[in-house]
Amino acid sequence: MNQISGQHLINGLWVGEPNGGFSSFDPERNEPLPWHFCDASTGELEAAVNAADCAFMEYRLWSAEQRAQLLEAMAEAIDALGETLTRVATRETALPEARLNGERGRTCGQLRLFARQLREPKQPAIIDLAQPDRHPLPKPDIRLDHLPLGPVAVFGASNFPLAFSAAGGDTASALAAGCPVVVKGHPAHPATTELVARAMLAAMEKVGAPRGVFNLLQGQSPRLSQDLVRAPAIQAVGFTGSFKVGQVLSQIAAGRPQPIPFFGELGSLNPQLLLPEKLEQDAEALAEQQHGSMMMGQGQFCTSPGLVLMITGAGGERYLTRLSNLIEQQGPGTMLTPGIARAYAESADQLISSEGVTLVTQGQPCTQANQSRALVASCRGDTLLANPDLLEEVFGPCTLVVTFDGREQLLQAIRTLPGQLTASVHGSEPEMQDERTLVMELAYRVGRLIANQMPTGVEVCHAMQHGGPWPASTHSQSTSVGAEAIKRFTRPLAWQNLPQSLLPQHLSDRSTTPQLRY
Repeated sequence: MNQISGQHLINGLWVGEPNGGFSSFDPERNEPLPWHFCDASTGELEAAVNAADCAFMEYRLWSAEQRAQLLEAMAEAIDALGETLTRVATRETALPEARLNGERGRTCGQLRLFARQLREPKQPAIIDLAQPDRHPLPKPDIRLDHLPLGPVAVFGASNFPLAFSAAGGDTASALAAGCPVVVKGHPAHPATTELVARAMLAAMEKVGAPRGVFNLLQGQSPRLSQDLVRAPAIQAVGFTGSFKVGQVLSQIAAGRPQPIPFFGELGSLNPQLLLPEKLEQDAEALAEQQHGSMMMGQGQFCTSPGLVLMITGAGGERYLTRLSNLIEQQGPGTMLTPGIARAYAESADQLISSEGVTLVTQGQPCTQANQSRALVASCRGDTLLANPDLLEEVFGPCTLVVTFDGREQLLQAIRTLPGQLTASVHGSEPEMQDERTLVMELAYRVGRLIANQMPTGVEVCHAMQHGGPWPASTHSQSTSVGAEAIKRFTRPLAWQNLPQSLLPQHLSDRSTTPQLRY
């Protein structure tokens, strides 16, 4: 495809020579694709960061309306890529066309959501009016604002080549906040990333955005990622990926001469709590829901349900029987990359070889390279309590079903759970009321608690929370999805006693935006 140059986008220009770099890869056919890409050099990294830093001087002064127009133009340009984008992404990821078309819609939808948020903020500006006659001291006029932090480094995710990559939620929220972006493209889908970046550049040119407001660096070396986080002009990082890589980059961000926030989403088991009455009544239906959810994207969703918790009983036996039957019939599926396929096989083997863990069933055997085989394992509650390593995520179509002798043992296990992105509670309202202690204990382990639904899929909306206590994410107070994500890339500033002529428009007495006055 002649649209793919294999270059980097730096300050509005495509630069770099692909010689000696790396090739895109087709995981389904297990062969390189005919697209070659540059590995960003130190000089190119510095140029991209400098371009973002220079763009910040202008872009931070853009009005909310101007930023909204940029985001909408980007959404329109990405939408216009249509089937071209889908075909390229399918070849690089082995994800089905329907999934990728839906993800393109989500990507454009979240750009438009931030545009609406800029035009119609849901939270009013906070203003404390002066009280010059107050005794014993007068009260000053104080108005709370939020300033953009500066250039943001964004790392593309392997499992969402559109919604968590070049134009994904981190980029959209940073641009909405007034921050230029330097994206480190994921090497699993560099051609997809370049196509999106070309659309974003066209949108920037259409609305007259600063040339360095969006930059793309391609590469597969850990050095590039680490040096990007170390770059002095970078003021925050958005990351979605593995716990191992996220922890390394997070430590670099914290260890800089000027530490910066690292907003990392690092994975989750997304436990499913099946309450006894619901389980007895709907065992087979719950098993079918579990199967459908764990197989979405071949288990490569960050919200895939990898842990099931329930009290021993006849309902649980029926559940496990139905789930086993479904998994036995499940064919193999291609993983996103050869490395992810290997890691899944190793993690699954480690799980079923753990003491006290039983292999319940597996799906159909793999027939070609880079495939994975669905798996269900089980253990008793005392085994889980004695071996916290069983609570490590297996990234892929794998579920561990844990049965408990009673409520107290189940409560103890919930209290030992590490932080999670989500958890679901399946039960009637009266049953949830009776088990309120279990439900509330689970709430303190997650960023999103769900009733009677599976966790796969994240609604992009104003109230969404996609994050959770460590190690699900590095900042439990923030979200990487939804309108609240913009707050990550701003900091509060109080303007005190400034003349009206110097105040930002939304804080002045002339503003038509909502204000909360005291």
